[in-house]
Amino acid sequence: MFLVGLTGGIASGKSTVSKILNEEFKVSIVDADLIARKVVLPGRTGWKRVHRLFGDEILNKDQTINRDKLGEIIFSDLNKRKMLNKALHGLILIEILKQILIHFLRGERFVVLDIPLLFEVKIAMNLLSYKLVVFCQSEDEQLRRLMIRNPQLNEQEAKQRIKSQMSTAEKIKLADFCIDNSRDLQNTREQVKIIYNTLNKSKIYIWIRAFLFAGLAFGAFLMKKLFF
Repeated sequence: MFLVGLTGGIASGKSTVSKILNEEFKVSIVDADLIARKVVLPGRTGWKRVHRLFGDEILNKDQTINRDKLGEIIFSDLNKRKMLNKALHGLILIEILKQILIHFLRGERFVVLDIPLLFEVKIAMNLLSYKLVVFCQSEDEQLRRLMIRNPQLNEQEAKQRIKSQMSTAEKIKLADFCIDNSRDLQNTREQVKIIYNTLNKSKIYIWIRAFLFAGLAFGAFLMKKLFF
């Protein structure tokens, strides 16, 4: 099994591509954003770390994290954003690795890791065989989509969130595949289909399996020599 990293700018359509891959092509997705929400559920280690850093100010009445309030804080202060990343990324990586192992044991050919800040935080980067970037050519369109998705943001706040991430041009340079999500949904589907077919024909998974099985065989040989 090999891993494909999926990322893109905020409100660029990454979730749309993830949904197409999963629902239309039956590709398994490991969703880092969903995992991030789970690790900060009340009482969990992530919740305790976030609460320790930011206090009661970012809690709802039911003790869940108020993501809007937390977003206001971290997107206006780079140091606080780094503090949050440092507190949570180890926990998120552990959960990602658990899910990867489950998919590997199922014998899947490849799995997509949907990671919004893939290049910024470099989480699981050394595990990836390919990197896929979704982008929107027009910054004005990206801004418009973000403000529709997050109506509580004013234009300045929305621009601030876009600028907090690596630029689209830089991400494209680091990508193996790119999807331009500027047009209609059908156009995006066609681009996803082409990339899916390329990934599905890749033989990298054979070499990875062979390497892992060779490692297991060597480990078993050493165990036998040492203990039997």
